[in-house]
Amino acid sequence: MAALAPRIFVSHLSGVAVFDPNGDQVGRVRDLVAILRVGRKPPRLLGLVVELSTRRRIFLPMTRVTGVQSGQVITTGVLNVRRFEQRPTERLVIGELLDRRVRLVETGEEVTVLDISVQQLPARRDWEIDRVFVRKGKGGAFRRHRGETLTVEWSAVTGFSLEEHGQGAESLLATFEQLRPADLANVLHHLSAKRRAEVAAALDDDRLADVLEELPEDDQIEILGKLKEERAADVLEAMDPDDAADLLAELPEEEQERLLTLMQPDEAADVRRLMAYEEKTAGGLMTTEPIVLRPDATVADALARVREPDLSPALAAQVYVCRPPDETPTGKYLGTVHFQRLLRDPPYNLVSSILDDDLQPLDPEALLPEVAGFFATYDMVAAPVVDESGSLLGAVTVDDVLDHMLPEDWRETEFHLDEDDGDVEGAAHGS
Repeated sequence: MAALAPRIFVSHLSGVAVFDPNGDQVGRVRDLVAILRVGRKPPRLLGLVVELSTRRRIFLPMTRVTGVQSGQVITTGVLNVRRFEQRPTERLVIGELLDRRVRLVETGEEVTVLDISVQQLPARRDWEIDRVFVRKGKGGAFRRHRGETLTVEWSAVTGFSLEEHGQGAESLLATFEQLRPADLANVLHHLSAKRRAEVAAALDDDRLADVLEELPEDDQIEILGKLKEERAADVLEAMDPDDAADLLAELPEEEQERLLTLMQPDEAADVRRLMAYEEKTAGGLMTTEPIVLRPDATVADALARVREPDLSPALAAQVYVCRPPDETPTGKYLGTVHFQRLLRDPPYNLVSSILDDDLQPLDPEALLPEVAGFFATYDMVAAPVVDESGSLLGAVTVDDVLDHMLPEDWRETEFHLDEDDGDVEGAAHGS
């Protein structure tokens, strides 16, 4: 998105139609879901509450919103139709924040919230609440003709944000919001089982999925077991397929099947495919979601895919060129194009003209020592996995290789950071 993204007031979104990419209406916006943060940091907008034609209300993450314009919302077309349930750290913008009495920081004067604006952050998929439209004087929000009205920055009012203390799991989450998933996982690991369950319940699905991927297996199983089954399925969908497969493999078969049945069919299919391989083989280590391009794609197309913010650095390091279909398992695998080569070539060049097709791909049955040797020999951070028919099945990344080569208790290691970097160990014990 451009640096100057349009500002949208939530009153203009209430009741707006939501369409899929084909132009079919799927529902209407009934509210927006935000998460408040400590101090005066603007709240992050998590998603929309959408009412379907059946009157069921569902949650639509902002990451699946591709456009908010001309009185309509456009989605990716992928909707989870489970009923929306508000979590402890979440606030309904229309239902809970409008008509609130807050104070102006500068003068201490009490004002009424009439409207709130949201804006997408530059070059990111995140959205934030950025401004508040308020009216001075007393009375409800519907008596708008009385008192001076003004629009102020979120930081210019007080009465919304979380306090630094006494907020239970909310305060803990807000305090550690900036931590990387691995560091937040370290914090969770050192909490009591009760506290860990409270924090996990309050995290949104994507954040919890990222953290689960960094936790020891025992913690993963414990946390997943305390979630409602439908929520557990949502979190598994948000995890990388290989990590979800590893976690499910630790559960009893009956529980595996229940969770897989609750997952979206396409997500479950990827996980089932990975669970068919032994854990410490290339097939068991790989992710089924590498960047796949057709031979007629250009360098510009490849760079656009590499820029996707949800990609890990390892997966963004190269693209895999294959004949259709583009989803794994693909058509015939033709070769790899490394990120550095993409930077050196003109944007109009075809990726098929700059292939690295000399490197032998990994066999899905290749054992961990062979996979590790491949990475060490060729200085790779990711490698293609191709079956005997020549189809690309997925890609193994170096982080997954390391996870399986390190001792089982490697996650128990405490990280002692310099004071300038933040005291992660102190944070883990001081909560």
